[in-house]
Amino acid sequence: MQDNKDFIQKSVALKYDIEKDNAPKIIAKGKGETASNIIKIAKENNIPIRKDEDLIELLSQIDIDKEIPDSMYKAVAEIFSFIYDLSKNKNNIDEKIKERRTNNI
Repeated sequence: MQDNKDFIQKSVALKYDIEKDNAPKIIAKGKGETASNIIKIAKENNIPIRKDEDLIELLSQIDIDKEIPDSMYKAVAEIFSFIYDLSKNKNNIDEKIKERRTNNI
């Protein structure tokens, strides 16, 4: 087990533009304060965050603005599936709120 004093937070930000990219790209990465800033920016912009320390270790080895390698497609696909599910659930909740507001007018 790691001591908290030995723990260094790391984060990696991915982006995938289906129109331009063949695979998701690393758009930001860092540790310590940089990692905290990446997470803060994601939260401020309602970007889903997924904690996966093993995947972070692998992704952090990729240079910024480089696509992930084929060997990581499955792991990253799971993240995008997670994000899709979150987005779908959010849309469903937003739709229900909208319906309630419309019905209560």
